[in-house]
Amino acid sequence: MKLPKILVILSFGLLLHTASAQQTAVFTNQYVAYEQALSLYDNNQFAAAQQQFEKVKLTTEDGTVEANCSYYIANCAVRLNQQGADDLMQDFVDRYPTSTKRNSAFSDVANYYFENGQYSRARKWYDQVNQSNLSNSEKEKFNFNYGYTLFQNKRFDDAKSYMNKVRDSKEYGAQAKYYLGFMAYEGDDYQEADELFEEVKGNDRYEKNLSYFQADMNFKLGKFEKAVAEGKAQLAKSNPKEKSQLNKIIGESYFNLGNYAEAVPYLKEYRGTRGKWNNTDYYQLGYAYYKQGEFDNAISEFNKIVDGKNAVAQNAYYHLAESYLKLDQKQQALNAFKNASEMEFDNAIKKDALLNYAKLSYEIGNSYESTPKVLTRYLETYPDTAEKTELQNLLIDSYITSKNYAEAMELLESSRDFDNKVAYQKVAFYRGIELYNEDNYTEAKTYFEKSLSEPRDASFTARATYWNAETDYNLNNFQDALIGYKEFQGMSAASQTEAYKNLDYNLGYAYFKQKDYEQAISYFKKYSETSSDTSRKKDAFLRLGDTYFVTSKYWPAMESYNDAIALGGKSADYAAFQKAISYGFVNKNDRKIEDLTSFLNQFSRSTYRDDALYELGNTYVAIGNTQEGIKAYNRLIRDVPKSSYVSKALLKQGLIYYNSDRGNEALEKFKKVAADFPGTAQADQAVKTARLIYVDLGRTSEYANWVKTLDFVNVTDADLDNTTYEAAEQQYRQENANAALRGFENYLEEFPNGLHALQSHFYLAQLQFKDNKKEESISHYKFVLTKERNEFTEQSLAQLSQIYLEKSNYKDAIPVLKRLETEADFPQNIVFAQSNLMKSYYQQDNYEQAVSYAENVLANSSIDTKVKNDAHIIIARSAMKTGDEAKAKTAYATVQKTATGKLAAEALYYDAYFKNKAGNYKASNESVQTLAKEYSGYKEYSVKSLLVMAKNFYALEDAYQATYILENIINNFTDYPTVVDEAKAELIKIKTEEAKTNADVNTNGN
Repeated sequence: MKLPKILVILSFGLLLHTASAQQTAVFTNQYVAYEQALSLYDNNQFAAAQQQFEKVKLTTEDGTVEANCSYYIANCAVRLNQQGADDLMQDFVDRYPTSTKRNSAFSDVANYYFENGQYSRARKWYDQVNQSNLSNSEKEKFNFNYGYTLFQNKRFDDAKSYMNKVRDSKEYGAQAKYYLGFMAYEGDDYQEADELFEEVKGNDRYEKNLSYFQADMNFKLGKFEKAVAEGKAQLAKSNPKEKSQLNKIIGESYFNLGNYAEAVPYLKEYRGTRGKWNNTDYYQLGYAYYKQGEFDNAISEFNKIVDGKNAVAQNAYYHLAESYLKLDQKQQALNAFKNASEMEFDNAIKKDALLNYAKLSYEIGNSYESTPKVLTRYLETYPDTAEKTELQNLLIDSYITSKNYAEAMELLESSRDFDNKVAYQKVAFYRGIELYNEDNYTEAKTYFEKSLSEPRDASFTARATYWNAETDYNLNNFQDALIGYKEFQGMSAASQTEAYKNLDYNLGYAYFKQKDYEQAISYFKKYSETSSDTSRKKDAFLRLGDTYFVTSKYWPAMESYNDAIALGGKSADYAAFQKAISYGFVNKNDRKIEDLTSFLNQFSRSTYRDDALYELGNTYVAIGNTQEGIKAYNRLIRDVPKSSYVSKALLKQGLIYYNSDRGNEALEKFKKVAADFPGTAQADQAVKTARLIYVDLGRTSEYANWVKTLDFVNVTDADLDNTTYEAAEQQYRQENANAALRGFENYLEEFPNGLHALQSHFYLAQLQFKDNKKEESISHYKFVLTKERNEFTEQSLAQLSQIYLEKSNYKDAIPVLKRLETEADFPQNIVFAQSNLMKSYYQQDNYEQAVSYAENVLANSSIDTKVKNDAHIIIARSAMKTGDEAKAKTAYATVQKTATGKLAAEALYYDAYFKNKAGNYKASNESVQTLAKEYSGYKEYSVKSLLVMAKNFYALEDAYQATYILENIINNFTDYPTVVDEAKAELIKIKTEEAKTNADVNTNGN
């Protein structure tokens, strides 16, 4: 049904009224909700406010309300520190560009971050604020806040422009001037800073910091007295960090005013940056102590300056050196002067430090470089120095005192700027002695002759003449030696030398070696009558006896042997034996037998025991008592089976049986000689005599069959064999070496197993050895040694072992030396074998055997000092290798008493080493200083001793000395990589520890 028109109209009107009422209610509700959200926001209830704003935003149709809600939602997010808060605010700005709150958004967020100290975030939003829309009060706040934000972000230039806009502001002016003053202070514009700080002085808010800044500014402006006053005024009110800095300002101000006593207590109170001082800090306190004469305290500060590489460090090291000198610590002073002299920052310090380094090097020695080199460097660097004459004199003496003769000679022979003939003469002489003591006679002679080429000092000329003669003697140049001794004898300065006392003894030997026995008798007799040297006197009696003996003067010979026996000790057995056999030459065979028997009882372990038994047997045979003779020969064969007399004794027994018509017994002996000693003269004689017996017995076919088994006999060629050999031997006897060499080679080529093969091999080896064709001689010596003990065995063993030793072929040398030890008749060969066995075993790392042989050597009371030292060194080195340092220490201490040259340097190094291990650091350093002074030429031990010294100094709490020495080892001694590696490890350890308190210590490298 259709409603009436009026009703429709009324209904529509009613509908309109109802819709309008509903809309008004909605608007009213949204406004209330919005106002509630604002109230929550104003009361800092940001979480609740944010939720309310979000509800309003979802329902409102009012664009302005929607924009405002977005603004406050983002603002709440900022204040709640929600993730994405900045994005929400940026979203508001982007979506509602016409909102009246757009500029407020930038400043509100910026101010919020500013107030909460988030200056980087604040700056981001301040950057977007449109300042033209700000009120005056808002602009002031903006300028200060933005300026402070830029200040906090270290953008000082930008900050100043904003701070300057409010420097006259009633609200912000004082703060702005303070920060403008601080920026001027940071920019080293102390005048501007001072003026600004003065304007805010009296403001309690800034007063505390102003005093510190003004103290520091006055210090930096050089107003030290004012800095002291400002600093002291603030000191009691400051916090610990400020107090540390103020103490530093006050201390340095006093330091710069030269008031060192006042400076010290303040400098000491400084705590450093992050708890660490730097090198300048240590320098200032050290120098303040130094200026007051407190050298111990000065050293304790200066020596903490590790890794110094600037002018402050050079100055510190120089004054450190002077402080050490004041306390007579010269080694430490030398190191510090050396360090200062190597730095280029202050030439005056460099020059004076080098001068002191050179003088101290001369005085106490130098392990880094030779003293002559240091002195020469100074003279070359500063040729016009006022100390030139003094240093030249020191240079001359330093060549001697440093004992670095090799380097000294090099400098003298290469330097054109310094030509001192006196020094040259002395240094050449001492270098010759050094080489002589190392048994390097050929090179020693070169230096003695160099010394003699500059005869400036009569004493050194005489000494060089004598030792040149000694060298000739050791090189078997006996005639030259004799000439040298005679020349020495005629020199006026000779009588003042130690060598003069033994001249007659040496002349006696020179004549003896040339077989001029009458002259030898004269000198040996004269020496034995006047000498007080028991050892040489006894030897002179022995040689006098030998000289009488070879000239058939047997009674005087026996008297001389008696004189030697009366002195006892070494070689008494030789004298007794020689005396006994002398009786045989004066037809006193009964007395000869008596003395030989006594000898065998008294010297049961003598190397002449086999000689005595053989002579005893011969003497019994000579007087017709063949039975006792055979007994004596049997004792020899039984008791000394390796003796060279065994073949002769067997031959003698065979001849006795032959002459007694005891043919079969004789054949037994002859066959044994031929079988056991083929190729010897005795074997040849045995075969010839056996032939006569077989003929007498009518058993010639048996003889022929037997001879065929002997490869050294060819009956049909015997005459040719003998003739060929005798031709070669004659050339050998006449010392025609080349002809003899060819002769023996021809003989062995024609008769490789001939009657004289043994002799030919030996003589050929001797010729090749003498001609330095030692490699070729080996096979011939080996041939001799494949045969039974014979007259050539001992010498072949000695020569072959020497060849192997010269080649460091210890593997082949050892078995040869062991045979020589057991088979030698001459005592000197036994000593040679044992001493070289100990060395060979050591080289093969067989320390147990090395020590065993060293102890055998030392058990021989007759060995000389040099061999004793070698034995003790082997014991010491082996003990070190096996970790027995107590044994090594004892052995090195023994060596140190008598050694010279390299062994002395080694012993001194270990003396320092063991003292370091025992914690006796100062005494250890004294040993290192002795080594540097007297044996610096032996670089290996100089470098190793420097490492010990570094450890000593660190143990003595002197980090500077320790690190400086270690750095020198690392940089200057790369030829000793093991020592360098240890030095690097030690340096890292020390620097790591020192870096805990010194900010300037670099632990990343050297």
